[in-house]
Amino acid sequence: MLNKTTLALLTSVSCLAAGYHPAVAYEFSSTPEPTVVYAEPQPAPPARVRTAYADRPNLGGGFIEFLFSDGAPPPSSRYYQREPAYEQRREYIAPTAPQLMQEQEAAIEPAHPEFDPRYEKQLVDYHGGEKAGTIVIDTPNKFLYLVQGEGKALRYGVGVGRPGFTWSGVKTITAKREWPAWTPPKEMLARRPDLPRHMEGGPANPLGARAMYLGSSLYRIHGSNEPWTIGTNVSSGCIRMRNEDVIDLYGRVGVGTKVVVI
Repeated sequence: MLNKTTLALLTSVSCLAAGYHPAVAYEFSSTPEPTVVYAEPQPAPPARVRTAYADRPNLGGGFIEFLFSDGAPPPSSRYYQREPAYEQRREYIAPTAPQLMQEQEAAIEPAHPEFDPRYEKQLVDYHGGEKAGTIVIDTPNKFLYLVQGEGKALRYGVGVGRPGFTWSGVKTITAKREWPAWTPPKEMLARRPDLPRHMEGGPANPLGARAMYLGSSLYRIHGSNEPWTIGTNVSSGCIRMRNEDVIDLYGRVGVGTKVVVI
């Protein structure tokens, strides 16, 4: 019984094989095997190297920079830093003694106004009643006239007494001095005890280059080493002139000249 069953199975398989459609066999046999494509091995990326840059201001450079750097080089604008430009130093030259003296004088003495040109010496018309050779001092207008005659006079600018020290009257020149010495009167020393008791003549003397003494009074027509005071009320009653003007007047008048102060 077993043998018959076995034989029947074998016969059925043979029939199936014999009856298999050739197209199916062909299709089955012609199917290619799938092609397997293997990717080419890629080289491993190089290991990233950390680089320290000493010019990173935020990290301080050195070992700290090495720890925190991402390995990328810094921007070129930071990597190459231009050295700061410095002006060339000038050679120091020590000031000379005259320069130091001028600087000290400029620091001590304030700037003074320029001489007013309307007080320059000039020939003007004169319509007063004084004869030629007379000196007329116009106190309110700060002018001194030397009458020339024929309706003309030489006019000079002068400085006159401060308020309370102006005066008027007629005097005569009783003495003349070149580069006069100066001895302040006791009345002036009482007001200004800081003044010297006596000063020899010279450029620093407040009486200037020339002096013409008026009668027996303490008043004088004299020069001044302070030309910026011409045209102002500045003195204790004396009549001030620029040194160049008082020298000119000094050579034109003599002792005995009449002086009218108004």
